[in-house]
Amino acid sequence: MADIVTLEVKDHIGFVTFNRPEKYNALSHEMIRKIIETGEKVMEDKSIRVVVLSGNGKGFCAGLDMENFQKMADGDDKLELFARAYNTPANKAQQVGWVWKQVPVPVIAALHGVAFGGGLQIALGADIRLAAPGTRFSVMEIKWGLIPDMSITQTLCDLVRLDVAKELTFTGRIVEAKEAAELGLITRMVDDPLAEATEMAKLIASKNPDAIARDKQLLESAWRAGAAKGMLIEESLQREIIATPNQIEAVMAEFEKRDPKFTDRF
Repeated sequence: MADIVTLEVKDHIGFVTFNRPEKYNALSHEMIRKIIETGEKVMEDKSIRVVVLSGNGKGFCAGLDMENFQKMADGDDKLELFARAYNTPANKAQQVGWVWKQVPVPVIAALHGVAFGGGLQIALGADIRLAAPGTRFSVMEIKWGLIPDMSITQTLCDLVRLDVAKELTFTGRIVEAKEAAELGLITRMVDDPLAEATEMAKLIASKNPDAIARDKQLLESAWRAGAAKGMLIEESLQREIIATPNQIEAVMAEFEKRDPKFTDRF
């Protein structure tokens, strides 16, 4: 049986794939655990400069596997889902989406088919979302009498207006890729999201990995920090980058009209 979540590293790109196609990559308890473990592996692997997140089969992720719901709601499993690790504000259910915010390199989600419920919330944890035409999205938890609780309050708020978030949450309405792009749920609609994500990842992986990691840190930490704190964060992170070997290599490669040869991020 194939692993339900796989990580393949190629040319400094970490390809993370959900591999439960017979279930539209629906989230079982085991799959939630594997997604978190994979995100943590990416954090530890300093050779990875960018991540491409995708789903095998006909859809990205259909959300919670309702056949597993009763088991997940029972005693020990429920307590485990609500447990928190020492190094994150998220419990295990929230970490399945939030872990991609914690990953120190850019994460590009290549979306197709469906991204429902928890699947949407995982996609919202990515930095960039590319979706095929006809991909369907839904904050679907209300269908099951639940609230969305996989870090949506900390991800959706930067993408859509509050009234839009409320409408999608209250109704569970399904929106397709074109409307999702107009609302801000996705970055853009593309014919082949995995191919497009891979090309984008190659471009990002060709840049100074120290600067790319701090670009993500800068935007995540300073976006809503206010002018004074935001500009202090800019200065602090720039001080970490200037005159480091990879930064010097970027300059030399530009002057010498050659491809840079970067070392792994520090």
